[in-house]
Amino acid sequence: MTADDSFGRLDDDDYPAYTMGRAAEMLGTTQGFLRAIGEALLITPLRSEGGHRRYSRYQLRIAARARELVDQGTPIEAACRIIILEDQLEEAQRLNAEYRRSSGSPQPPAAV
Repeated sequence: MTADDSFGRLDDDDYPAYTMGRAAEMLGTTQGFLRAIGEALLITPLRSEGGHRRYSRYQLRIAARARELVDQGTPIEAACRIIILEDQLEEAQRLNAEYRRSSGSPQPPAAV
């Protein structure tokens, strides 16, 4: 691996750059919270060669959303399910818009 390869990863949202301790510190939460959202299958951290959990910036954004919901009183399992459904809806809307563009169909009116 060259230095250029390493620096290229700095912009990669999916690169698992953060240890569990650092991720918890950045989110202002506990390592147990990160384990819990992993057990609920909201995020699956990658493992280092030594078996330690490593998180990407994308995963940290998802974890921050879960923490926001939990802080508002939502049970952790429900918060994880809400985020999964939000993600599925966003993907379905993206695919629908892509299909409309490729088929020449007009865009539906914006939701109010």
